[in-house]
Amino acid sequence: MPNQIFYKYILPSVACSFAANDTKVAGIYLHIPFCKQACTYCNFHFSTSLQMKDDMIAAILRELEVRRDYLPEQTIETIYFGGGTPSVLSADEIKQITEQIYKLYKVESLKEFTLEANPDDLTAQYLKELRDTAISRFSIGVQSFRDEDLQYMNRAHNAQQADRAIKTAQDAGFSNLTIDLIYGTPGLTDADWKCNLGMIKTLGIPHFSSYALTVEEGTLLHHNIKRNKTTPVDPAQAASQFEILMAAAADMGYDHYEISNLALPGHHAVHNTNYWMGVPYIGIGPSAHSYNLQSRSWNIANNALYIKSMLTENTIPLETETLTTEQQLNEYLMTSLRTMWGCDMSKITATWGTDYSKQILHDAERFAERGQLLLKDNKLILTDAGKLFADSIAGELFV
Repeated sequence: MPNQIFYKYILPSVACSFAANDTKVAGIYLHIPFCKQACTYCNFHFSTSLQMKDDMIAAILRELEVRRDYLPEQTIETIYFGGGTPSVLSADEIKQITEQIYKLYKVESLKEFTLEANPDDLTAQYLKELRDTAISRFSIGVQSFRDEDLQYMNRAHNAQQADRAIKTAQDAGFSNLTIDLIYGTPGLTDADWKCNLGMIKTLGIPHFSSYALTVEEGTLLHHNIKRNKTTPVDPAQAASQFEILMAAAADMGYDHYEISNLALPGHHAVHNTNYWMGVPYIGIGPSAHSYNLQSRSWNIANNALYIKSMLTENTIPLETETLTTEQQLNEYLMTSLRTMWGCDMSKITATWGTDYSKQILHDAERFAERGQLLLKDNKLILTDAGKLFADSIAGELFV
């Protein structure tokens, strides 16, 4: 069966980087590690207790100050509040963090400011308050417009709230929206999945991200399946519904510009696309990742230790890794193949040498023969058939 594991969430805190380049722009990702309740499938870092929220904000403000020279020459082009559930923050708390960014970093002509939000948080009053912030885009964690799916995932909202949140945000003047949808959920028929996809067009949503439900070790879903307490995930169902996704997106006029991201022309996510294009970024908050063209670092995934390090020890609790030549090339292969622009062989030749590009082209021949890859304008691009096997194909091309 197709390898579905790679369709799990790939958020800004864990996105792979392209090879180093000479870009002068960058992004800031802020990890807000709080949720009202735990979704069964989620393996990201978060806490369902808000007791440390004030201290966490203070620690984030401090880290922004301590790391202001991490990207000394770059202009901040995008800001992304992820998590967790950043919509647990008040408008004033968001403004407090934003003011610190503008105070300490070079922010000019910001292209995109995204806030991840749960539907149940997007009330008319909250949206009215957020109009007074710099937020220009919402990423709404809908996951499904079916109550049965939401209950299976232990989401905090229902289908009616999802529909209302989108319309309320649009009524409040926020037209730049993206939503998440999950397929492969037990009980989600192909007809149900088509209805979910149809809601995107009905509601006029310009961008959406779509992922197969995956079972990660350590999650409640993994625990329940292992003990026969819930219905397991069917990879064949997920593969079939991914094919339905591709066909429906094409019919609706959406660019399938990355394996899990689809948008109307002109509405591609700037922040996430920058990751795939090798733009450096700084990640603030527990578990957040950073990349500065020479190395990659990641903060400790522990709220209490992160706060203690930042507020009492004045140290950044992180680990750092310098990427080898092979790691840079392999990450470029993995990430570029996920996009509609593909893997640029001219870039590989110029950056890593002819021997590597020849080897990759040779190894790619068998996937081209299977109709899974094509070489166009000296770029390796996955076909729709190849997208089902993107992870394994990239792995076979690794040097």
